[in-house]
Amino acid sequence: MLLLKPFAYLPLWLFHGLGALLGWLAWLLSPRYRQRLAANLQQSGIAQNGADYKRLHRLSVSAHGMGALELLPAWLRTPKQVADWVKEREGWEHVEAALQSGRPMMFVSPHLGGIEVCGVYISTQIPCVLAALYRPPKLKWLEPLMVTGRNRANGRAAPANASGVKILLRTLKDKQAIYVLPDQAPGAGEGAWAPFFGKLAYTMTLLPRLSKSTQPVILMCFAERLSWGRGFKMHFAPLDEAFGGDAQADAAILNRNVERMIRRAPSQYLWSYNRYKRPAGAPLPDGEVEGVPHEKPKP
Repeated sequence: MLLLKPFAYLPLWLFHGLGALLGWLAWLLSPRYRQRLAANLQQSGIAQNGADYKRLHRLSVSAHGMGALELLPAWLRTPKQVADWVKEREGWEHVEAALQSGRPMMFVSPHLGGIEVCGVYISTQIPCVLAALYRPPKLKWLEPLMVTGRNRANGRAAPANASGVKILLRTLKDKQAIYVLPDQAPGAGEGAWAPFFGKLAYTMTLLPRLSKSTQPVILMCFAERLSWGRGFKMHFAPLDEAFGGDAQADAAILNRNVERMIRRAPSQYLWSYNRYKRPAGAPLPDGEVEGVPHEKPKP
């Protein structure tokens, strides 16, 4: 960590420039990554036409690399220095209203824009604990950096397991705040099938279950990356519909709100993630037969 720290203070524009090159290098070297990114972006239907698809695809490849490299300064710079990257914010009045209400808060951020920047910024702006659920990275040596980076200011790291869920629940019951990424495929028995950009995706049911017993204010959020390394713009918005208690209906509400955030900055979403996989042991979607792909749901 000490060896990496000096590099964390290089300019943000340099991280983003080198990150863009890294994104294209990964695209060139990994056929699986290349195919999944293209397939998911095309599947989303978010592009208006062929030219728009090519533009979004090009920007997305660069954004993937930017997101990877900016993790280093986000984890190793001081929380205030990371928060100072935020130059604009939209919807902050929803956070202020939540603070005044005295209720716990649930910040929900997709894999969109500056994921770590978003969490660090929130932890420096609210006067309470922000417990952030995390899944250990595939590169094991990165986990200590991630945990240390999140256990600062008001931040608290919570692993994506039973003990981590207990931390989230306790944090909410104490009328504090949590930070969760909702668009990772959950384990078997921990999700429900719901449409995500027109295709069924196994979606976590943790958030509706946590909200049922603690009644938090739920806010969607993300840190949009500004061009040329100028910093970030924070976005906050309430759910467009409250969770009602039905697992599939709540999963559909969650995915719809994730889509709503992604449409604000579609080139910055992690399209390479295997969002439509079926986790081992997870049930088949209703009406699907083993070995036969499910059909695109009708609008």
